[in-house]
This record gives sequence, structure tokens and C-alpha cells, in this order.
Amino acid sequence: MSLFGALFTGVSGLGAQSQATAMISNNIANVNTVGFKRSEAAFSSLVTTETRSSRYSPGTVNVARIQRVDQQGPIQSSISGTDASISGNGFFAVKSDSENSALTEFNYTRNGQFSEDSQGFLQNSAGFYLYGWTLDSQGALPSNQGDLTSLVPIDVGFAGGLTRPTTAAELAVNLDAREVDETLTNALTSATDFQRSITMYDSLGNAQPITFAFTKTYGPMATANGNVTNLAATDELINDIGMSDGDQFTLAVDGGAVRTYEVNTVGGATSGTEDVAVETLSDIIDDINNNVAGATAFLGNDGEVVVIRDAFTAGAETIEFQNTIGTSLSSIGLPTGVLTSSDLNSAAYDNGAFADSPSYSTEEFPSFQNYPGDTNYNHRGWWQVNLTDPNGNELTNGLISFNRDGSINALPDNSGNIDIELSNIDWGNGSELQSINIDISSFSQFSSDYTVSFSDQDGAELGLRTGVEIDSEGQVIARFSNGATSALYKLPLVTFANPNGLQEISGTAYSETEDSGEENLREAGTGGAGYFEPSTLEISNVDLADEFAKLIITQRAYSANTRVINTVDQMTEDLLRLR
Repeated sequence: MSLFGALFTGVSGLGAQSQATAMISNNIANVNTVGFKRSEAAFSSLVTTETRSSRYSPGTVNVARIQRVDQQGPIQSSISGTDASISGNGFFAVKSDSENSALTEFNYTRNGQFSEDSQGFLQNSAGFYLYGWTLDSQGALPSNQGDLTSLVPIDVGFAGGLTRPTTAAELAVNLDAREVDETLTNALTSATDFQRSITMYDSLGNAQPITFAFTKTYGPMATANGNVTNLAATDELINDIGMSDGDQFTLAVDGGAVRTYEVNTVGGATSGTEDVAVETLSDIIDDINNNVAGATAFLGNDGEVVVIRDAFTAGAETIEFQNTIGTSLSSIGLPTGVLTSSDLNSAAYDNGAFADSPSYSTEEFPSFQNYPGDTNYNHRGWWQVNLTDPNGNELTNGLISFNRDGSINALPDNSGNIDIELSNIDWGNGSELQSINIDISSFSQFSSDYTVSFSDQDGAELGLRTGVEIDSEGQVIARFSNGATSALYKLPLVTFANPNGLQEISGTAYSETEDSGEENLREAGTGGAGYFEPSTLEISNVDLADEFAKLIITQRAYSANTRVINTVDQMTEDLLRLR
């Protein structure tokens, strides 16, 4: 009958309000629990269907729990570098142990209050171990990063320290354009004009200074240079240099047309056999530059006459000077006879012979960008560079060149770098073979003193760990006493299509269910995932004012249901008293 139905309805109301009170009390109890997500009661009616509208049978009330896992909790600051909160969507991947066993399931939490356990694993305040991706030496993630099997426990315990072998270095130096040039043959063996060392570090943490030695040279072109110095372009060939009126000499390049020069005083040539009459040293230099194909002439920094062949071709270059009348060439110190490349500048070179024009480069040194004939090419911008290890052993040598504006004449590689690339260096101390790329893009050549603006490298000596932190990208970074830092792991953010469908377990963690959908491993800020907030904690999303208001309402509802039961009880008592 409906009277007893009303009694059962009241009883179901008491049960439903008790459930609601339990949820409210659990929320209030966890108001200070890191990463806690509140729950709330959702009521629905259960009705009894009658075939006749004249009768009514009361139903009952059903209560369901709704999790608010997707609601962001407030973020508060922390002083621990291993604490982190999540702003937005996603969870930390955790397990109840650090064994990484396939028999232990992954759980998911927003509790980012992590610290090291006795073995160096990161564990949160609820006892769950943090898992993430291992980073390789280049900072790359594993190839199967989308699978849970790619995750490993975060271990930041180090029995020793960390060494960081040098892989890249940079040197910014100005080379003095006023330096006196050497022939390339002499530059390979003569005293250096300037040198500077950069300290690299091997895989054992040992310091390994590499010395750069610079010597200014005429370059890889065939070069005839005079041995008389302190000449000036305005010098008169007869009065200042000591040639005789009517002296003649010739110049031919690569066996081509012969150019005849006659030394004359003012008034013109006397023999009538010359191609050009010359009175000053400038007349000779200008005529070679304007009328002799393939040759360039200038006065060197020491005031010597220099004639170079504008090509890099080994063994095929010749410059031929001949005295035809008098001995005028000896007055300016130029050699006579047919001079080949091997006579003028040795084509033999440690890193290979000169290649055919228009390129000369070695495997380690960058290729040149400007060549003879190009607008910015500078005949006076060549330097021999030798690199040696701490024991004086040569690592490599080669040529660098500078443009007319003082910048380095080099062609960037496919990565946009201008490097000297050293490969498989054996320091001879048992350390690993080492490769180092040295950035020389900041080299310059100006007429000023030798200056080293800066030098830098990415290696470090042995250092002991001084701290661990989680950064905004989720990288777990270790800091060391040598100033080095190392990114050891990267944390994924695990997302679900319906996070409110996760199953809550003890320790403010959740497990996957059919309602939640499958997990997705994301990097922070990608695929709808949120972001890491370093040195912060996400506190409970419980609002005490809201919970107290609900508690009052629930209490009133419970009291009202007890009143219904009391009333029905009185009515049934009255019914039993009928006679």
C-alpha cells in the first residue's frame, strides 16, 4: 500500500542524504590534500509505474557520485625544485614501485609533491614513484614515446659525479691585417704570428687545451714575392730603387703572352720594343693588375713586391720573370726564370693537395665563399691555422680567408654553421675518441691588435650533483658543482578523453577504466595537454564555503526524511488502533 511505500521512500531519502554527507565530509577532510579532486552527489528518482492513474505508488531516490577530476585546483608556490603542478589537462604517470615491472599497473595523479627516496628515485608524498622518458645525449625522446612501455622510473641518484665531454666550442678573435705575409711554404714551418688556447674536456673530465696558431700567408695561389723590403709604390725605379734607364724585363703567366716592361726616365722609351714604359714601382703594379690576365700584384705589409697567380690549381701554375736588358728584377728582389706552383708555394699539404679551382678546402675546415674575381675577394686575407693538442701533436691544419670587409670568407654548411670540425680525437689517456665542432664565424681581420673577444665550450670537468629540478617543459634536470646541468628525463602528461571516468584509488591517484578511455602520452603543451609549473603544487579543488552550504542543505533534507518516517509511523499506529 502507499503508506508503507512512503515509509520506504523516507528510508531511501535517509540513505541518499547519508551518502551525500559522506562525500561532503570526505571533501572537507581532504581540503589540504595535494592534488585531491572533490566529489559531489547527484540525485535521481526511482518511480513505480502504475497502470491506473487513480492510484499512486511512491518510488525512491537514487544517489550517484560525480567526480570533478577535470576541475583545476589552485596552484601555490613551493621551495622544492622537484615539486611540480600541472596547469591544464593531464596527469603524472606513476607506479606503486620503482621496479618497472610489467605486472605493476600504471596509475595517474595530480599530486606533484616529489622527493628522492633512499635510492634516488622520485616518489610523491602518497608513495607513488614518478615515471618518464629517458633522454639520450642529444636530448631526443625514445622512438616508442607514445607507449607506456617507453616510461622508466625517474632515478636521480648518482654514485659519482658527472663529466661532460666537449662537443662544441666557439672562438671570436681578430687577426691583425697589418701582419707581414709569409709564403705558404714558410707559413707551415715558421714561427706563428699569434696563438690562443681553448680548454676542452674529455670523457674522463680531464682538461685538454687545444692551441690555435695563426700565421699570415699569401695563400694557396702561386706567389712570387720579392726579398727587398720597405719599398713604396711612389718609388722611382731609377732614382730611388737603382735601376738603369733602358732596363727591360718580361712577365708571362702560365706560358701565355709575354709582357715587356722598359725602365725609362721622363721622355719615353728608347728601344721601341717594350709593351709599356715604366717610371715608378706603381707603374709596374698597375700594369700587371690591368693588363696581365690571371695575375695580381701588390706591395706586401713588409713593403715587398708580390705577384700572385689568381687560381688554386696545383702544379699547373707558372709565373715567368726574365731580365732582357740589365738586371732590373734584382733591384726589387723578384726571382727570374720559369717558376711553377711547387717552386712558389708548395702544393703538398697535410690535408691534401690544392684542388682544382674554384675550391680549396679540407674536410675539417669550411669551404670558401668568395674566390679570385669575386667582388668581395681579398688577396691579402689568408692565414695558415694549425691546431695542436696539449702534447704538441697536430690535430689538423688548414687555411682560412677573410673578405674585404674583414669578415671571414667561408661558406656555411648545410646546418648554417661555419666550423672547424675535429673528428675522433685520441687524447692518449684512455678517454673516448672525441669529436668537436669549433665555431669560427666570429673570426675577423682588421688592422688592429690581436684581440680575443670571447671563447666558450660546452664541456665540463668532473662535478658532484648539487640539486635536481623539474622545469616547465617537464625535463628532470640535474645540477652539478662544475656548473654543468644535464637533462636526464622528460615527463609526459597523460591525458584521457573523460578524466572524470577514472577510478579513484588510495593516495590521490586514479586508474584507467572503460569510461575514461585509453591513455595518451603527450609532451607538455601539445595535443591538448597542459603545462608544468615548476616549484609549485596543485592543492585540493575543494571550496569549503560551497561544502558547508551543501552540508546545511543535506542536513535539512535528512531531517525532513526523518520527519516523514515519524509521520508514517504515527499513521500506521493509528491504523492499528482501528477496531
